[in-house]
Amino acid sequence: MRKEKVEKIWLQYKKNPNPEIREKLIIHYLPLVRYVVDRLPVSELPSICIDDLISSGIVGLMEAIDKFDPERKVKFETYAIRRIQGAIIDELRSLDWVPRSLRKKANLLEKTYLSLQKELGRTPTNEELAKSMGIKKNELHKLLIEETYLSTRSLDEKEDDSRSLAEIVPSPQAENPFSALEKQETRNILRKAILELSEQERTVITLYYYEDLTLKEIGKILGLSESRISQIHTRAILHLRSRLKSKFSYADIL
Repeated sequence: MRKEKVEKIWLQYKKNPNPEIREKLIIHYLPLVRYVVDRLPVSELPSICIDDLISSGIVGLMEAIDKFDPERKVKFETYAIRRIQGAIIDELRSLDWVPRSLRKKANLLEKTYLSLQKELGRTPTNEELAKSMGIKKNELHKLLIEETYLSTRSLDEKEDDSRSLAEIVPSPQAENPFSALEKQETRNILRKAILELSEQERTVITLYYYEDLTLKEIGKILGLSESRISQIHTRAILHLRSRLKSKFSYADIL
């Protein structure tokens, strides 16, 4: 559908939000749901039904259509993707698909990584991580893969006694004179932290977050297995989190 036609449908819907016009918008933007599902690492888990994720994503898409304001000059796709992600993650949380034992291991991994990084003054190796955690190297590799499934969190999710992202990230409508400065400082820290990553880690982060490729697609490009890409992705995210936490002392930022 051409851009001009879509804009015309939006104008019609905002003037007269009837089901027929709404359905046209849903059908047009439906590929966004599949896009989000394909990029979620949890879609690879055998215990998760992809159809259920898609159904939840469609609910998020419909909510996005109903609440979107074209006059705010924000691309609908950008706005809708966050809504779709939130709806899918809420569905996953309601299923309680992550075992408590895995959450505990993931928290321990992150704390151990941060502690070793401070102690060594550099990025810890897998051998050092495994030894400090008291586990075998192959167990660490498995945990790095599983941690990928926990890396996508909704804005209101909390870990232990930490604050949620919604409480940490200021609202765009909030009258906070320091919010813009804080966001810029965060970006600067992330830029420096990304430069500290290995070339392979930077490539994975770039392809996943900036080129919108899935872990499987990245694996094909780099000639590595999807599980290996998951490990590289997790180590990169651990590093970025540790840098942000060291600066702001947040318990959970990413």
